[in-house]
Amino acid sequence: MSTPKPLHKLVIITDLNKCFGCNACQLNCKSWHTSSIFGPLTDLDPWGAEPFSLYLMRVIRIEQGKYPNVRTIPIPISCFHCEDPPCVKVCPTGAIYKRRVDGVVVIDYNVCQGFRYCINACPYGNIDYDPIEGVSKKCVLCVDRLYDESLPEYERVPACVRGCPAGARVFGDLSDPNSEVSRIVSEYGGFVLGEQYGTKPEEEYLPIRGPSKGPFSNEAELPLEERFAERTGAIDNAPVNVLKDAQKLGLTAEDLRTYKRNEKNVLPL
Repeated sequence: MSTPKPLHKLVIITDLNKCFGCNACQLNCKSWHTSSIFGPLTDLDPWGAEPFSLYLMRVIRIEQGKYPNVRTIPIPISCFHCEDPPCVKVCPTGAIYKRRVDGVVVIDYNVCQGFRYCINACPYGNIDYDPIEGVSKKCVLCVDRLYDESLPEYERVPACVRGCPAGARVFGDLSDPNSEVSRIVSEYGGFVLGEQYGTKPEEEYLPIRGPSKGPFSNEAELPLEERFAERTGAIDNAPVNVLKDAQKLGLTAEDLRTYKRNEKNVLPL
């Protein structure tokens, strides 16, 4: 039996050829969600002997080669929004679910009871537990930004994408063959992490391939907003296209901005 597919597949593609490990993505995520509807991101005793800090993404580093010819490769990791997410299947309350319109895996904090089955089920360690709020938390692709119609369209991208100074994180709809994310995945050979676990991660990475092509040819001629939109993938207006299909299901932009479970927007798995 095949896994049901969402109407759209919103993802972040990470270009390892551009990432230099500055952690700006992680810090921008922390900054945004500390005060967003998906926050707070708890910090406990930050200057003490046993500090605890909650993040929705992290940057790991792996070593390649043998001494003295060794290089360190930074790899940003957040929720992969898997096509067949085990976290959804083990949740006894239905708090965590995959959305029908955009494929984003979200946790409804009003329903979550903090059993943490989802944390144990995720083979990638992409879900954490907030000991103060008593709920599980994870990356939700900043859906509160994506569908915020008060923001200009070029700003409607995840916080980690917006804050990457190298343009290594690109946002878009992978189900759209004409989108920027589809183009770069096809051109540079995108791959997923942890394929062996059978969860079918949606988010992909681009391999290290040497010097890049640099800015697109007409960058200097474009306004700053358009340059930003080109670099982040916002040029495709993916959230606007998703919202059009969501409205056909009776959903509003506000429905898509929140974590609240709406049966119209639940993908059966």
